[in-house]
Amino acid sequence: MQGTVDGFSYGLVTPVVAYLMACLGGALGLRCTTRSLLVANSWRMGWLALGSAAIGSGIWTMHFIAMMGFSVEGVPIRYDPLTTFASLGVAILMVGIGVLIVGYKGATGASLFTGGTITGLGVASMHYLGMAGMRLHGTISYSTVTVVASVVIAMAAATAALWAAVQVRGIGWSIGASLVMGLAVSGMHYMAMAGVSVHPHADTAGSPGGDSAAGILGPMLIGPLGFLLLAGVVVMFDPMLVTGRPDWRDARAAQDRIGTPAPAVTRLRRPLRGPAQRTPQDW
Repeated sequence: MQGTVDGFSYGLVTPVVAYLMACLGGALGLRCTTRSLLVANSWRMGWLALGSAAIGSGIWTMHFIAMMGFSVEGVPIRYDPLTTFASLGVAILMVGIGVLIVGYKGATGASLFTGGTITGLGVASMHYLGMAGMRLHGTISYSTVTVVASVVIAMAAATAALWAAVQVRGIGWSIGASLVMGLAVSGMHYMAMAGVSVHPHADTAGSPGGDSAAGILGPMLIGPLGFLLLAGVVVMFDPMLVTGRPDWRDARAAQDRIGTPAPAVTRLRRPLRGPAQRTPQDW
C-alpha cells in the first residue's frame, strides 16, 4: 500500500519562505565570495569561511522549512536530531570546498566546474542525509530519474551562481547570483521530493522515535538564522561589499587571480601655488 504524500500541506507558505531563506544564505555567502577576491591573502580565508557557512546554513534552513509542508496521510513523521544536524555539517563542509576552489583559483573554467560540481553535490548530500533522518512507520523509496535530475539541477545552478559571483561587477550580480542559488536549492529539493513514495507498514501503532518537525524547528531557527543575521551585519558594515568597488591595492593583488584589470588610480594633483609658496613635494 502506498501512502498519500503531500508536499504542500501549508500551501505556498513553506515553499516561498524556504526559497527566501535559500536566497538569503546565497546572497550573503556569494557576496562574501566576491569580497574574498578583492582582499589580500591574509583576509581571504576568513571571508570564504564566512561565505561557506552562510550558504550552508541557508540551504539547510530552506530544506527543513520546506519539509514542514511534507506529510503522509495517516503516518506521523519524526526526525532523528543527530542525523538532521549532521546534514548541516555536510552542507557547510562541501559548499566550503567548492567556494574555496573558486576563491583561490578564480573564474577559470576548470575551477568553476569543479567548485560548482562539489557545491551542487553538497546541496544534494545535505538533502538526502536530511531525508535519511526521517523516522516513520513505512518505507521511503525514490525514483531514479528524479534523483539524477535533482543532482544535475543542483550542480548546474550552483556552477552558474558561482560564475556570477566571481564577476566582481557590483551588488547587482550578487543579487542575481543569490536568486540562482535559491533556485538551485529549491529546484533540487522539490524535484527530489516529486519522486518520493512512502509505503506505510501494516502495523503503525505507536509513534516513531525522534522529534517532530515542529519540535526541531525551534533550535534550527535559533542557530542558523542567528548566524545569518550576524553575517548580514558583517556584510552591511563593509562598504566594499555593497558597492563592489575594491581598494586599488587589493584589486591589483587580485588581478592575476581573477583575470580582470585592476581599477586605474589617479593621483590627485595639488592646487597650483605661487613660486614662493611651493614646497619640494610640489616639484
